[in-house]
Formats: sequence, C-alpha cells, structure tokens
Amino acid sequence: MKRAATLLASLVLLLPAVSGGQPATKTSAAPTSQPAASGTASKTQPSANSLPLTIDSDKMERYGKASLVIFSGNVVARRDNSVQYADRLEVYMDEKGDRVLRTVSTGSVRIITKDCRTGTAQRAEYFDLDQRVVLIGNARVWQDDNVVSGDTITIYVAEDRTIVEGGKQERVKGVFYSQKDGKQDGQPAPRRAAEACTN
Repeated sequence: MKRAATLLASLVLLLPAVSGGQPATKTSAAPTSQPAASGTASKTQPSANSLPLTIDSDKMERYGKASLVIFSGNVVARRDNSVQYADRLEVYMDEKGDRVLRTVSTGSVRIITKDCRTGTAQRAEYFDLDQRVVLIGNARVWQDDNVVSGDTITIYVAEDRTIVEGGKQERVKGVFYSQKDGKQDGQPAPRRAAEACTN
C-alpha cells in the first residue's frame, strides 16, 4: 500500500514534466515525425517526451525550493520501454517544475534500453538538454555477448554515439562477436520492449 501511494504521488508530481513538449529524454531517439509530402497525410509516432515517466520506490522526498525530488529504496524508473534500477534517484527539475533537467542515480545502478542493451555502473547521470547518459565507476554496457567496459561510458542517445573512457588503473575493454543469427533476409531483428529482454 505504501509503495502504491508513493508511485501515485510521483506520477502526479512528474507527469507535467514529461508531457510539456520539451526535448526528448534519455531513452528517446530524435523525433520520428517527418513533414508530410504534398497531398498525403502525416503519421507521427509519439516522442518519448510525450510518454509518462513512472517511478516506483519505497520513499519519496520533495524539496520545492531546490526543485529536487529524491526517490530511495528499490527504485524502478520506466519510460519509453526502457527501465532503470537504482537504490536512489535524484530528479532535478526547472524552477517552475515543468521539466526534468537532470537525474542522478546511485547504488546498484542498472539500465535496460528499449533495444535490449544493458548497462551497469556505480553512478548514472542523465542530462536532458543534450540527451546524454553518463555511466561512472566500473561502467559496463552489453548486448547479447558483445560488451564494452571502462571507468566512464557516455551515451549520446539522439546521435546513437557512445564514448568509453578508461581510468588510471584500467584501460577500455571491448569484446565483439559476429552476429550470424541476428538478421533475417538482410533486415535487423525486431526491437523488443526492455521487460522482454533476456539478461
């Protein structure tokens, strides 16, 4: 009952921030809508910024003057078929509380993207303005048998670009396998929702 109440409170608090037509967030790609060709109707897919961010946790604290909301205890955050797990999630909003600017996750951080990539780190930071996710401390990202690791992994979501940096004690490592069964008829395998990914 306590968990359900916390989830409801978080949804009421954060829903305006994710539906106000702001730039897309960490799990989104660039907007998919294209201008309609003359004489044809346009079909647009909902962008991630129009999808709700749901956060489930054991406890929630809100600091209005600091525009900060802190979720702690078995945190699970979901948006656009991506899931993030952590012990603590700090959500920094703009002064009006209309938009999530930045999030910081700590403690047993694990992310699963909608294209079934999994990442772990000691800390994860997300910056909404440039759609950048930074995994810090023993960072590791893998999909199937392919894996990269380093001290810091920075993912630019909209650009589909990743930078892996080593630390003073450890260099960047990557292991990649040829994919023979991942394609059919020259087409990539279909994407699955994060909950359907096998890890």
